[in-house]
Amino acid sequence: MSRLVGLVRPLAGYMVLAIAMGLVGHLCATALTVLGAYGILSVMGEASLPLAGIAGAMALCAVARGALRYGEQACNHFIAFKLLALIRDRVFRALRRLAPAKLEGRGKGELISVITSDIELLEVFYAHTISPALIALAFCAILIGFIGSFSVVLGIYAAFAYATVGIVLPWLASRASGDDGLRFRTRSGELSGFVLDSLRGLDEIQQYDRGAERLDELRERTRALSVDEERLKRVAGRNAAASGAVVLVFDIGMLLLSAWVCGGQEPTGVLVPTVTLMGSFGPTIALANLGSTLQGTFAAGNRVLDILDESPRVTDVTGHEPVSFSGAAARDVAFAYENEPVLRGISLEAPEGAIVGITGRSGSGKSTLLKLFMRFWLPDSGSVEVSGRSVSDINTPDLRALEGFVTQDTHLFRGTIKQNLLIAKQDASDEEIEGACRKASVHEFIRTLPQGYDTPVGELGDALSGGERQRIGLARAFLHDASFLLLDEPTSNLDSLNEAVVLRALARERAGRTVLLVSHRASTMRIADTVISVERGRVC
Repeated sequence: MSRLVGLVRPLAGYMVLAIAMGLVGHLCATALTVLGAYGILSVMGEASLPLAGIAGAMALCAVARGALRYGEQACNHFIAFKLLALIRDRVFRALRRLAPAKLEGRGKGELISVITSDIELLEVFYAHTISPALIALAFCAILIGFIGSFSVVLGIYAAFAYATVGIVLPWLASRASGDDGLRFRTRSGELSGFVLDSLRGLDEIQQYDRGAERLDELRERTRALSVDEERLKRVAGRNAAASGAVVLVFDIGMLLLSAWVCGGQEPTGVLVPTVTLMGSFGPTIALANLGSTLQGTFAAGNRVLDILDESPRVTDVTGHEPVSFSGAAARDVAFAYENEPVLRGISLEAPEGAIVGITGRSGSGKSTLLKLFMRFWLPDSGSVEVSGRSVSDINTPDLRALEGFVTQDTHLFRGTIKQNLLIAKQDASDEEIEGACRKASVHEFIRTLPQGYDTPVGELGDALSGGERQRIGLARAFLHDASFLLLDEPTSNLDSLNEAVVLRALARERAGRTVLLVSHRASTMRIADTVISVERGRVC
């Protein structure tokens, strides 16, 4: 809770303004009731205040209450949505720091749930919790002083009433909710992941006729989520009912107590304190109703803060002298995933201008080696070097500029073909884009499309085949024009004709460029100057 409050610091001025307007607005609302009581006393001849003046003051308070309420809510929601934008920015920055090592294998649906619904839930905290809590505290202090001016006993009673409704009841509701809020948010994220996974695997689900089983599991997950939500709503309903009952008891108690304490005095000492208490529970009831609601909000906040607090396995490097490419090497490199050894003392040399081929069985560590050169992970022992320097001693932006990485499964973002190509070089001209696509043997295909380079690729590139996506990935690498190309099965989805075109382009563009080429295909390995075989994490 303190961490979430700390994020408000850049908008503290707006928060102070919201609290001030909210406090004065609630005082105006209570003043309507108090002035009404004085109006009754004036008609009875028990008060010397003019009735016309009381009516005018009530009208002024009513108008002021509306304007101040609007101003308070406007400030609170400005703070809330501004902070949600800032939090999203921080979360995306955190995810970028964590990628890819800490995010590989993590449920994408759950991450989407955190970024969307969990952050949205924080709006309840920022717009309806912080300033209302501070408003309630100041408001109750003022009202306790006002009621206490009639009798110290009545002031103490009012303080006890406010504390019970505004502190004790929310605390009891929070205790009754237990971990239900966290369980609900966790299951909600898991359900999002399950739905996303099902949508991506619809073809397989239909092919193997597993729709009924998948639907049953979806219903079971939804039912479990509904049970958790029902429990939270039940606690919230009971809390609201208890708040109303307790307020009624305290109102009756104030009437009886004031009649006992001030019974021998004028009616003002009985009516005004009672009416004041009856009309002043608004801020404290708002807090009481948050007791169960905030369980889900704090659970969402914990999930967001967990991402912000998580430490990346690999951090960006800065502060070193720039470097130009002059070859790469791996020296006695060992690496393991979660205590699962993948590479064991592997060494290789990739001189400037050479094409080095790497073959081996699936799971032998070939792709992992390329990721170590990209510094997506750090080796457990040994050294991965570019230009005679460890990749940990090269500024991350410089390393990214020197290297171009093409994976077997090319990811395309929702957008056009051109937009996906410009990821490699944002200021590339149309001539540069076309030239890169010619080298990747994809230009002629793009020309046949109705919108050419402006053709949308669909979500995850679904509008294109695997081979077409792979050639666009290769075009990205050519457009990036890096000195060190790391190619992981770059022709696995291509037919023989397109493979030959791509390999000729690689051979033609090799001048001044080093290529580390991973492939199972013997035909692909023909352009390599040196071929090494990796088996069980070792060079054979």
